[in-house]
Amino acid sequence: MNITSGLISPLWLLVSNGLFFVACLWALTQVPWRTLVREKALQHSFFGALVLLSLFWCLRAGVSDGLSVHFLGIATLTLVFGLDLTLIGGALVLLAMVPFGLESLEAWGLNGVCMVLAPALFIHTWWRWVEGRFGKNFFIYLFGCGFLGAALSTGLAGSLVSAVLWLDGVYSWDTLMHNYLRYLPLILFPEALLNGIILTGVLVFHPDWVRTFDAYEYIDRQ
Repeated sequence: MNITSGLISPLWLLVSNGLFFVACLWALTQVPWRTLVREKALQHSFFGALVLLSLFWCLRAGVSDGLSVHFLGIATLTLVFGLDLTLIGGALVLLAMVPFGLESLEAWGLNGVCMVLAPALFIHTWWRWVEGRFGKNFFIYLFGCGFLGAALSTGLAGSLVSAVLWLDGVYSWDTLMHNYLRYLPLILFPEALLNGIILTGVLVFHPDWVRTFDAYEYIDRQ
């Protein structure tokens, strides 16, 4: 799901860098900084999650430049820490991987849009829709958002990367379908399972850490 700068035309890089930069600026204005500074447990869990996210993104497999698959983890990050901290965290992880040659600085914004902004916005919207449509129920939240939402957000990220590579003329649609898109569904179930397991563990042991989850509303009032 990662795009290197040498593959994409400068216009795509310029627009995506600007878009992701604006999104990060917005996120900086939304982060509850006082709570983050005051709560040491929140700091430790957030930065620990970023380390885990970095490991997920380092373990990747692919057959061509830009056509790789790896665990995304954005669904759980968004549900636990919220949209704003997810954008900031994802941006930091992408920057941290540049010195190791795992990411391209020029393509920071494009990878940020495809791998962080789009799936995070989707899972945030999906959570709101599931909650409004089915009510506040623990199992609907866990399976609807943690499992299904994770799979859908990963599919969206992979589809966006494919669309960019196709629209910019890097690969033909047949090449994308043969080398990438037909294998993308294979990662969706493992992604859903991994996110679901992590989210379940956090909800069981530290439900107060999950920003989109209210134990009283989802459990006590049922």
